[in-house]
Amino acid sequence: MQSFFPSIAPLLRTEVQSIPLLRLFSTTSTPQDWLRPRTDPKLRFKGNPRVHTGGSTRGTTIAWGDYGMRLSDYHQRLSATHLKNAETAIKTKLRGMKYKLYKRVACNIAVFQKGNEVRMGTGKGTHKFWAARVPVSRVLFELKGEVHEQIVKEAFRLAGDKMPGRYEFVKKGDPPMIGRAPVTPELLKELEARNFKLPPKKRAWVDTLPEHKRKLLKPLKP
Repeated sequence: MQSFFPSIAPLLRTEVQSIPLLRLFSTTSTPQDWLRPRTDPKLRFKGNPRVHTGGSTRGTTIAWGDYGMRLSDYHQRLSATHLKNAETAIKTKLRGMKYKLYKRVACNIAVFQKGNEVRMGTGKGTHKFWAARVPVSRVLFELKGEVHEQIVKEAFRLAGDKMPGRYEFVKKGDPPMIGRAPVTPELLKELEARNFKLPPKKRAWVDTLPEHKRKLLKPLKP
């Protein structure tokens, strides 16, 4: 019995070593570029930035950092070159300092262009660059680290000069924005005063119509 186990031990050792080790999942995240998606460019219309008209304040406040740069002008379409130049300006100004820069905007719009003196037709053109539609009061960059506030403000000013539009410096805790209006307690009281509450009954809006239009409506079923 003792002589049998040493005889099969080399066979078991070789079988175990020959089994390939397969990794069923990845422990590292895939590298992604916020200036260039990993998908092929698709033909799209020029379009406009999505402007929230229902009172949304998404993307107008600081989420992770202590300071930020926010678009205070009208909506803009920023190319990847604009955002890259702005990021380079910030890193050049803060070289050697301990900080972390957060990018809140990603380029996901493919822009196609044609050459000069090209006749109409023959398609939309060739892909030129990637761009991002940025609505008003959207935070583009956030910064957190051991950096003085005045130095961060100067870095964001240099970054704003590299892009079209006007930008403002914001800090953590600043009120959110609806359009270009800050959401303050005074604004909330004014919005509550403007809100018209209908009586709790069916077709209450009928009472607000003139008499000649009210007669044209069908009678309400019991």
